[in-house]
Amino acid sequence: MAIRAILLGIVFAAAILAGFHFYGPQFFVDGRSPFQTNFAAGAGIGLLLGLVGPFVAGARGTERAAAAILIALPGLLVMAAVTSHFAIVFRGLDPVMDKVFGALMLWGYAFLLAGGLLRWRR
Repeated sequence: MAIRAILLGIVFAAAILAGFHFYGPQFFVDGRSPFQTNFAAGAGIGLLLGLVGPFVAGARGTERAAAAILIALPGLLVMAAVTSHFAIVFRGLDPVMDKVFGALMLWGYAFLLAGGLLRWRR
């Protein structure tokens, strides 16, 4: 279960980086409403990944929390490094958006962890 959860976390982190690489200019737009939409989407996607990710990793019952942590850990480590080197990793994006990217990653991964803590059945 642990190896599958870590690999799933690496796949999630790679998908997030690829998404921002290809769709970053459309994602980071000026205005208040798009940012609220982006953060709502980050919460929804994070919660969905937290609910489904441990199941895909093979965790059952009390293992769900540990699986959610192992899924989130690679992404949190990678996103911390990416946020500190935002202008190098995402050359086509405005470097000022690094703090928004970092906040969005913390927001989404927090919801992933919250989703992993929820129990579907007793």
